[in-house]
Amino acid sequence: MNYGGSRSYNMEKNFDNVIIIRIGELFLKGNNRGFFEKILVANLKQKLAGLSCRLIAERNRYIVSDYAAGDAPKIVARLKTVFGVHSLSAGVRITSEIAQIVSAMLDIVPSNGTFRVTAHRGDKTFPYNSMELNRILGERILQVKSGLKVDLHKPDFVLNVDVREEGYTYLFYERIAGAGGMPVGTAGKGLLLLSGGIDSPVAGYAMAKRGLSLDALHFHSYPYTSEAAQQKVEALVKILESYCGVIPLLMAPFTKIQEAIRRCCNPSFMITIMRRCMMRIAEQAAISRNCGCILSGESLGQVASQTLESITVTNAAVQKLPVLRPLIGFDKQEIVETALKINTYEISIQPYEDCCTVFLPDRPVTKPKLAQCLYEESKITDLDELLAEAARYIVIR
Repeated sequence: MNYGGSRSYNMEKNFDNVIIIRIGELFLKGNNRGFFEKILVANLKQKLAGLSCRLIAERNRYIVSDYAAGDAPKIVARLKTVFGVHSLSAGVRITSEIAQIVSAMLDIVPSNGTFRVTAHRGDKTFPYNSMELNRILGERILQVKSGLKVDLHKPDFVLNVDVREEGYTYLFYERIAGAGGMPVGTAGKGLLLLSGGIDSPVAGYAMAKRGLSLDALHFHSYPYTSEAAQQKVEALVKILESYCGVIPLLMAPFTKIQEAIRRCCNPSFMITIMRRCMMRIAEQAAISRNCGCILSGESLGQVASQTLESITVTNAAVQKLPVLRPLIGFDKQEIVETALKINTYEISIQPYEDCCTVFLPDRPVTKPKLAQCLYEESKITDLDELLAEAARYIVIR
């Protein structure tokens, strides 16, 4: 049942191949649990689309059955990325009769090596408790499989036997970690500022794990930034969608605003004013898309625009929505490790400039004051028109 490997089971035997899906935090939701599970089921079905299989609900878990044995690795790989899933196990299901359990067990265990049986009796009407079942099954394996030996501490494999209340027993070897968190869509929707760097995809992943569905907004500065830079962002969205579901990608033109800032403002304030402009456009876009917040990949003190003073001034540009920064307390290595885990890192480091790296000042201000920023912005006499034009020409890819 190692679907890090490719083991499958003989369907001519008296058992079914199944994949067990265990849920995590949903246990804590009390009377609201039905709402969360309904969305989780929809997300699971979306992941299983195109595969011939059946998804059924049992107590505190879901079961995938009626699939071709060769599809098991593909199913597990898809379901591992669904937020709300605590763990998965590929195994077999039989009726909860001792003869059936023994027969299936002897068919699936290997003939050599060391083992341990770990039984759990959820069905208290089953005639043997967990310790008795461990002993009975272990003894039977030793009688039939002369090449196997018991090792309770570091066995080659552990045969898990789970006797459930529904009248079925499940046999499996391993628990495969799921994505954890909460089902995407249970916490509303947020607008992710997606630059193309390492941090912002990780920020989107972190908030999707808490149940937030995502739209993404990318600012481009054509011709200073290339089509390849936009394609890089599209590739990042595609990877995030494997965890977060469908993510509409909004592309906002930012060239005229950046040129106006460079032409009119003190160069040291360029980054701060640029980010304030982005936030104003993002808020308009978020409200029009029914998003309840704006998401940023900022980490406190990482660069000049992410000091406490800079963040305070940037926040002041947003009037109606909260700005969430899930990475605010992370160091760069922690962010990189997550980017590697979710497979966005290699794309993020591709050397295509985004608008945040265009016209960078030599000495950006690190402790701006709001009054200073407002004064610098006042030098751009048509700033409101430029911001409105950028918002009007946002396109969705």
